[in-house]
This record gives sequence, C-alpha cells and structure tokens, in this order.
Amino acid sequence: MTSELFSPLTLPSGQVLKNRIAKAAMEENMAAQGQLPDWQLLSLYQRWAAGGTGLLITGNVMVHAEALTGPAGVVLDEHAPLKPFADWAKAGKSGGGSIWMQINHPGRQVASDMPGVVWGPTDIGVSLGKHSSRFGRPTAMTPRQILETVARYAVTARRAEDAGFDGVEIHAAHGYLLSQFLSPLVNKRTDEWGGSLENRARMLLDIVRAVRAAVSSSFTVAVKLNSADFQRGGFGADDARQVIEMLAPLGVDLVELSGGSYESPAMTGRPADDRTQAREAYFLDLAADLVKTSPLPVMLTGGITRRVTAEKVLDSGVSVLGMGTALAITPDLPERWRQGREADRAMRPVTWSDKALASAASMAQVRHQMRRLARGRRTTPGTHPTIALVSERRKQQRALRRYRAWLAQPRATQA
Repeated sequence: MTSELFSPLTLPSGQVLKNRIAKAAMEENMAAQGQLPDWQLLSLYQRWAAGGTGLLITGNVMVHAEALTGPAGVVLDEHAPLKPFADWAKAGKSGGGSIWMQINHPGRQVASDMPGVVWGPTDIGVSLGKHSSRFGRPTAMTPRQILETVARYAVTARRAEDAGFDGVEIHAAHGYLLSQFLSPLVNKRTDEWGGSLENRARMLLDIVRAVRAAVSSSFTVAVKLNSADFQRGGFGADDARQVIEMLAPLGVDLVELSGGSYESPAMTGRPADDRTQAREAYFLDLAADLVKTSPLPVMLTGGITRRVTAEKVLDSGVSVLGMGTALAITPDLPERWRQGREADRAMRPVTWSDKALASAASMAQVRHQMRRLARGRRTTPGTHPTIALVSERRKQQRALRRYRAWLAQPRATQA
C-alpha cells in the first residue's frame, strides 16, 4: 500500500497541497440573493475544511450571468461584489488546506425554463429522449461570442485570486460548454473551432492562456477534463491524452479526470453505453492508462468512498484523489482515515431504470445532504430519492423566480 495519502504535493505553480485528498466540485445550487455566496456556503465549507482535506474545489461558479446551470448558481463576473467571495475563500482555508474555484459556462446544458441564453458550438440540443424538453434549444455561438466568453473566464479567474482563492479549475468536462466544443458529436462547426481535435480544443486552450495571463504565477490553474464522454463516437481516452499534452506547455498545474454528461451520466456511475459500472473509482482504468503518458499531475474523481480504494488510486500513479458524495455524507472522512476509521454511512443508491431521472435524483440527494451540513445538522443518507427530488424542484422554482428578477435589474461594475 502507498504511504502518500497524507503526504504533501507541490504543484508546478509552487502551491503545496497538505495531502492528496480533495473535495471535488459538486454543484451546490445554494446562491443567495444576487447569485452570491452567503452564510450557507461559508458554513458548508468550514465544515469540510475542518474534516482534513488538503484541497477544496467549489461547485461551479458561472462566468456569464445570463448562462447558469441552475437558478441558484453563483456568479462571479465583473459586476459581482468581491467581499462575499473573500469570505468564502477564508472559510475554505480555515482548516489549513487550499481552496480553488471551479469556473464554468453551461453552454447548451441550460434548463428550458431559464431566462438568458442557451449557447453551443452548434444548434444540436441535449438528447435525453422523453426528457429532452427539459433543456433549451441552443444557438450556435458566433466568433465574437466565443471571444467574449474567453475573456469572461479570465475576468472570473482574476477576481477569484483577488478574493483570496488559491486557484481556479476550468471545467471542460460533464457536457458543459468546453466539453461540448471538444465533442465531435456536438461540435459540427466548419470554422477554426471545429473539425480536428486541435480546432475543437482551441477555445479551451485560449481560455487557459487568457486565465494564466490574468493571474499571478503562483496562482494555480487546473482543468477538469473527461477521460471519456461514454458516448459512441464521442470524446474518448485518446482525445483526452492529446488534450493533456496540449495543456502541458500552457502553465496548467493539474488535470482532473472525470467522465460523462447529462446525456451519459457516468459521473454518477450510470453511463449511457454501460462501459463502466456503478462501483468505486469509476474511471480508474482509463485514468491509470492516461497517467502513464501525462506530463501533468492527475487528479481522479468518481465513486471513491473507502481508504483502500483511495490507496489503490494513488498506487496507479494518480497524484490527487477527489471525492464528492462521500464527503457530502461524511465531511470528516479524511480525518477518519487518518485515525484508521471509515465512514459509517453511505448514500442510498438510486437504481431507477430511467437513467436521466436517476441522475437528477442522485444530485438532489447530495444537495439535500449539503444543506443539512450547512445548517450544522447530521446528514441523512437514507433519504428517499423521490423526497429529495421533489424538495429540490420546489427550491429551484423559488430560486428561479428570484433569478429572473435579479437578471432583469441593471448592475454596476464593482471595483
């Protein structure tokens, strides 16, 4: 067994992670009025910070106020006040670890009842069978919109550093905008952003360059990338290998490997093509192969719940292991591992045959636990997925009314 689980890791930027355990990004959908973090997110991250992780990565923070993954999403753009984010960063670092902000644009993965824009590399919509109408019909981005989006990522990264975060993670996985550009199934463009993998990766690479130019050399820049989309003819492991090689000379400090999208929710252990199974470390086989040639440190996320699995992941050559659901249930799991203990509870699995609905219910279960943690309560992993899903949808309806009103108001640029 490896002895590296609680050893520090020095990244190319010089940042030192105190151990190899990270709280991976989970979309909290807990923004307060103004799409800002408030006491709930601060309390939640203080709870995680006290649990022994070396790194906390926030749920996705949106770079474009008119393009959110959900109505209670957090937005950090040029107009957002910085103090709530500074408070969030302070809470995340209260346990002596690092905190990175995951920054993202949903692209076409925007609910059909949301105001704002639904963009994609082309006008190909999300295909979920009878659930396809849940998402808006995208319009193909113009070159100007692409360039403006690149600039938005840089603004958000710079402001994250100003707020006291230790780094950003650019989200290019799970079917969001940058993942859409990488996918040959979604990106059918015939201009400089489509066709070859080099062209499909152009927007991601330009964003990395813009972000790195906007922040200091000691500020970490990471990228979250699918090891595979788990869709026939989609972005695959060989594509991931080539993109990692493209990222290496651009000042990227770490690549986090995950997989899937709303169309193929492999990140919840339920891919559309059944090439991985609902087990621990969903993407370990793919990651272990990619690590062999990766010029960058690799983080692996997906289904890790036990120390023996974590040790196996590190033994494969992975530098950092990421956990999401396990920490939503047991926020002090790293400290338990250090003491030779394991979690005493696990999330109730969702085994519904409808994979899209099962994925939504799984995410609702996780958010239910995060809200309990934020309020200082004990988690209830046995909560029935139907109850969690109904409760989540009610909360989202209230948040949607608030977001609509906020988006209609003029906003002044913050200093």
